[in-house]
Amino acid sequence: MDTVVPTLSLSGKAWHFASPDQGDVQHLMAAHNISEMISRALLQLGITGSDAEDFLNPKLKNLLPDPFILKDMEKGVGLVIKTIAASQKIAIFADYDVDGATSSAILRRYFQTLGIQTELYIPDRLEEGYGPNVEAMHTLHRKGINLIIIVDCGTLAFEPIKAAYDLGMCIVVIDHHMSENTLPKQAAIINPNRFDEDVTPSYLKDLCAAGMSFMFIVALQKRLREQGYFLEKNHQPEPDLLKLLDLVALGTVCDVMPLTYLNRVFVTHGLRLMGNTPSPGLSSLMTVAGCHTAPTSYHLGFVLGPRINAGGRVGEAWMGSSLLSSDDTSETDRYSARLNELNIERQGIERIMLDEAYNMVENNKLYERPVILVSHDTWHPGVIGIAASRLKERYNKPALVVSYMMDKAIGKGSGRSIAGASLGDAMHEAVKQGLLVLGGGHAMAAGFSLHRDQYNNFYDFICHYLEAAVDAFVPRIQTIGWLSLSALTIPFVKSLSVLEPFGHGNPTPKFTIGPVSIRFVNTFGQGHVRLVVEDAYGNRAKVTHFRAEAMPYYDLLLSRQGMFYFSGSLKIDAWNNREEVAFMVDDVAQEEEKKILTM
Repeated sequence: MDTVVPTLSLSGKAWHFASPDQGDVQHLMAAHNISEMISRALLQLGITGSDAEDFLNPKLKNLLPDPFILKDMEKGVGLVIKTIAASQKIAIFADYDVDGATSSAILRRYFQTLGIQTELYIPDRLEEGYGPNVEAMHTLHRKGINLIIIVDCGTLAFEPIKAAYDLGMCIVVIDHHMSENTLPKQAAIINPNRFDEDVTPSYLKDLCAAGMSFMFIVALQKRLREQGYFLEKNHQPEPDLLKLLDLVALGTVCDVMPLTYLNRVFVTHGLRLMGNTPSPGLSSLMTVAGCHTAPTSYHLGFVLGPRINAGGRVGEAWMGSSLLSSDDTSETDRYSARLNELNIERQGIERIMLDEAYNMVENNKLYERPVILVSHDTWHPGVIGIAASRLKERYNKPALVVSYMMDKAIGKGSGRSIAGASLGDAMHEAVKQGLLVLGGGHAMAAGFSLHRDQYNNFYDFICHYLEAAVDAFVPRIQTIGWLSLSALTIPFVKSLSVLEPFGHGNPTPKFTIGPVSIRFVNTFGQGHVRLVVEDAYGNRAKVTHFRAEAMPYYDLLLSRQGMFYFSGSLKIDAWNNREEVAFMVDDVAQEEEKKILTM
């Protein structure tokens, strides 16, 4: 149970304090030899009983099911084996984001261990857009391709898949995006979120394309083993599939999949692999990015992922996948350096776009509507997804951003949503009503193509479609409990590591401190703030608030007037061989808002 206090913080969020049954807390503590705070954190996540063991000690053998329970898995594996047996050519067609890069690299690296070279095709975001297209199918056919494996897209590619089939090529789709009520008939569609899939365990529906690609090679290796492909026919040992989990982990975190059940296993083992013997591409990228400590999910999502994404956003779309597929260190070093340059370029483009987007929202009072929708003729299509994420975070509403940079009549759009407001469903309905040229995605993110003449009609539609969900949504901070400043110690913070990896579905534990006064404040970077706070007993702590300038209480923090309450998480900063605790702020309340902080 949560104690839900309706009074809002200075940013309009409700703070929810965990109040679990004390008997349940004690039971978990005794059964798993854990502290009270860890027990409370598990109960806050809804983890009790036998689930606690799988959470605290995630093992692949306990949670990886038989991959053949997925529809078309047998068919897809059969097509690949038939192609291998005939020594025919295979191409991997993938999306241009991190999930596409990792899933294609997983397949390519696996085939390389079998001595099979594959053709890679990543569409150019600006010239070709998302997913397969008919011309790309013709291009692959001219190269003599017999089998195309499409990853992280393809479920809705009816016309391109038919074109490929008519040209005599076989098609296997490995995807995770929502389908319509029909599927391309000419392909094996392996997708836990296809309309007719009722797979058990249900957590397979939370896999990204990288996770699904791993499931596919598990199935493929099983059938090859049964046919004596390895020692009997080719006199080679079976590839060690676990060596690919670093790529699975990267795709899972960057595609914002829930870090629970099988995904938690993938990321836990993948991070361990990255800390010891990462693949050459990841090793080069970690060096360029300055990632010299044991990687965490933070490094995947905010350090490595953006650099791989940069190729697809503002540069060479193929480079991320090629980096992760290569064993040539001179090649991986060159790719990593270039991706780092592209990421710096992307950051500059993003800053300009966000300033313009914020001004549009404020000047036109779009924040008063259920959904934020903005567009521009010069915005780079490769950065609109990031802009949508920032707008959603700032206004706590679904946000969609459209670029008419490449086509003044039909714009490319990207959207991000809030809990309970499914963008994927809205996109599919808008396509049915003729309001979008194309559209798809999942609950929290979507992509679409919007004709300029339908812009206002679409905006009215999506506001109406999501209005009830948005009205019911109150942004909230889930906090485990109160901490005194004297409790902010290095041993305490390190004890929380048993709950890692953190991410979507398993957020970093949140705590509340206060009332405290601000003794020192300074700004740094792009609107970030560092504070030193002090309680009534003279205890002090360092507090950091990233992107504070975008928050309504920014000026209040700089003024240092009054007593403050902070909700946030803990981390250890290491500097010059010294470690100290930092409190990372998510939200702020003041003394006059004290009702929110009473149980």
